[in-house]
Amino acid sequence: MTITTGDKIPSATLLQMGADGPEQVSLDDKAKGRKLAIFALPGAYTGVCHNAHVPSFVRNMDALKAKGVDEVICVSVNDPFVMGAWGEATGATDAGIAMLGDADASFTKAMGMEFSAPPAGLIDRSKRYAMVVEDGKVTLLQTEESPGVCDVSGAELLLDAM
Repeated sequence: MTITTGDKIPSATLLQMGADGPEQVSLDDKAKGRKLAIFALPGAYTGVCHNAHVPSFVRNMDALKAKGVDEVICVSVNDPFVMGAWGEATGATDAGIAMLGDADASFTKAMGMEFSAPPAGLIDRSKRYAMVVEDGKVTLLQTEESPGVCDVSGAELLLDAM
């Protein structure tokens, strides 16, 4: 079942690159008592993800903080090595965005947000969406109809809806 506004996000342990290699990150710990902007996308370095979705959050970090967001998190079904390198390549890491890998797609599947596009080599990837999570509860969710567009899940549109 797909998550919706008012639902609690599923418990998940995601991965990020740390100074000494991959580190586990508890999404429950990050969400407890905090306001998060979480955006998810099909894959690192893919066209729309790389050229539109991540840059929209990089350029809007100050505006998101001004709306009370404590942390911005990017989730993709990739390993933490790829997410770390991609965060550096896009400026997301320097901007303060947590680049978290959902390596086995368990969080994505628990959210009901998985899709596959075998001709493009995308298996069990995440649909493109953005959400605001307050103390673990989804208060705003904007999901794209197609993973190949960033029409409603970019940071500007998330800000407009907040």
